[in-house]
Amino acid sequence: MRTLRLALAQTNPTVGDLDGNTARILDYVERARAVDADVVAFPELAITGYPPEDLLFRPQLVRDNLERTRRVAEASRGISVVFGFVDEADGLYNAAAIASGGELVGVYRKMRLPNYGVFDEQRYFKPGTTCPVYVIAGTRVGVNVCEDIWFADGPTEAQRAAGAEVIVNINGSPYHMGKRHDRERMLGGRAADNGLFIGYVNLGGGQDELVFDGASVVFGPDGEALARAGQFEEELLTVDLEIEAALRSRGATASHDAAGEPEIVAVSDYSESPRAPIEAVEPKLYDGEAEVYAALVTATRDYVRKSGHGKALVALSGGIDSSLVAAVAVDALGAENIVGVSMPSRYSSEGSLLDAMALAENLGIQLHKVPIEDVFGASLDSLDGHFDGGIPGLAEENLQSRIRGLLVMALSNRPGWLVLTTGNKSEMAVGYATIYGDMAGGYAVIKDVPKTLVYRLARYRNGLDGEIIPESVLTKPPSAELRPDQTDQDSLPPYEVLDPILKAYVEEDRTFDEIVGIGFDADVVKRTINLVDRSEYKRRQAPPGVKITPRNFGRDRRMPIVNRYTPF
Repeated sequence: MRTLRLALAQTNPTVGDLDGNTARILDYVERARAVDADVVAFPELAITGYPPEDLLFRPQLVRDNLERTRRVAEASRGISVVFGFVDEADGLYNAAAIASGGELVGVYRKMRLPNYGVFDEQRYFKPGTTCPVYVIAGTRVGVNVCEDIWFADGPTEAQRAAGAEVIVNINGSPYHMGKRHDRERMLGGRAADNGLFIGYVNLGGGQDELVFDGASVVFGPDGEALARAGQFEEELLTVDLEIEAALRSRGATASHDAAGEPEIVAVSDYSESPRAPIEAVEPKLYDGEAEVYAALVTATRDYVRKSGHGKALVALSGGIDSSLVAAVAVDALGAENIVGVSMPSRYSSEGSLLDAMALAENLGIQLHKVPIEDVFGASLDSLDGHFDGGIPGLAEENLQSRIRGLLVMALSNRPGWLVLTTGNKSEMAVGYATIYGDMAGGYAVIKDVPKTLVYRLARYRNGLDGEIIPESVLTKPPSAELRPDQTDQDSLPPYEVLDPILKAYVEEDRTFDEIVGIGFDADVVKRTINLVDRSEYKRRQAPPGVKITPRNFGRDRRMPIVNRYTPF
């Protein structure tokens, strides 16, 4: 029975690290060769890292990427290698190289260029126009790239009509909650509809605001998953495909894609030499809060390390947000690489100070105590006569937050630590944060995590190995503690009400009337929308943070700062 041994190299490149990325590819080529794989496939733009963004406007980067592409091709003796790179001809193309026998034997250029959400591919690339099929180890293999496979009438259909028995689809597919299941439903359907095998390989790691969950997978012609890789980590997934199964499942021949008749390119012959069986490995997959937590850990780890920082600093208020951020940071980087700082003021409760200390002890991290009372008092003295007197208000509250921002940046500056900010998505949405204060920092770990999810993630983390985050943190009313007896609900609707309104307005683009129709109070909805729209200038100046929802602030949602449109 004719068998194709397919290896999917789920790697974690760094954008712009051409030498490091190439070395990683060459290492995994050797691993795939060691298990007698016929073909090994790497993710989309594996040479440059994904997404390279405006680095693509630098001709030197493109030339250097082409040189590394030739280097990988030279290493393809005895194995076929499929990997992503930037091709250049009459423009730039997001392409897959097909190498074998030490040579570049073919290039597939991505045809469907996404230009929505986090994707800007039409800014950089031209679409390909042909979709060849390659005969690898006696098996007809169609190669395409990411978005190409999401369309039923796309390259996969044309390649199948030309006799493709296997599709290798290389990807840079960013994570958001639950995306793995949506992706697998599509891939299973595509495999079954065309009666062929699909090998889907994805990136696994963090890059700036994006995190890639890997979750590479192979589907059979019946639409059932044959093998899976884990999430959020590098892995080589190897599987034997019994090709006659694809032939037996063939239905009616599909019509060709508008790209025209696919070319058939001979690459390597089939060999019946015996091979050792593949060792089965149980993939590490997640769902729900576990999946989100793993995404946050991966993104934080890679952002800190890839940006060249050794340690990170977290301001610990004794509240739920900073507690979760500290836990994520420790799991990402190790307790020895996290430093906490407590900055009490006259309004800080004893309970919050004790909670911060207990958290630091539970996590095993250093905790520095830097009271801000003297600086706050001196600042008020300096401003005496410039404020209008009366009862202290928002300016005085923000002053405390800005003093803390000043101090955390100073504490991090000398040793070169990265400050992790602690604001959540609910706060970022409505502007319940102080610009140049608690928003000051280098990476916003939970910027895309709604407040209600923050609580669920904290309880999930406590369920892993005991109570890390003190129970009192989870049960006390959330408060910024910038004035006496303050709670968040003095300024905001309850988060159980606020978060669904924000999801409807920010992530789903629902109208005012639609949101009210769901059952929310009209005045609360109107006020929430006004807060979201007025806070754009703050979000534009916030540090980057990992995307974990279908639409985050930043790459996904781009709104004008000056905006007089009102939806009611």
